[in-house]
Amino acid sequence: MRKHSMKNQRVNQEVHHELANIIRSELKDPRIDPMTSITAVEVAPDLKTCKAYVSVLGGKESQENTIAGLKSAEGFIRSTLAKNLNLRNTPEIRFILDQSIEYGVNMSKKIDEVVGGKE
Repeated sequence: MRKHSMKNQRVNQEVHHELANIIRSELKDPRIDPMTSITAVEVAPDLKTCKAYVSVLGGKESQENTIAGLKSAEGFIRSTLAKNLNLRNTPEIRFILDQSIEYGVNMSKKIDEVVGGKE
């Protein structure tokens, strides 16, 4: 399976959907911020590994605690993913903090300040 094939894209979408459901409804770890979302998922073509990009709305400490909570619950998440999806291999999940949304908000504020300052 190639990286950008239709099958790989469907697998990415299904894993993304299931990860979002698991984090939202099944994890009870108090370290995980309620404003946590999965922004993207990249499953390797051989289905062995998966990069899950996580966005957390909150401060630096909240982001670090959420990533630590997700890493500690990785075994539970992977087993639940295996039950819910019928894949040949259940990928090993790596959670990566995605700060692109926060970066976009900051850039938007800066643009507004510059545009507001010229008027």
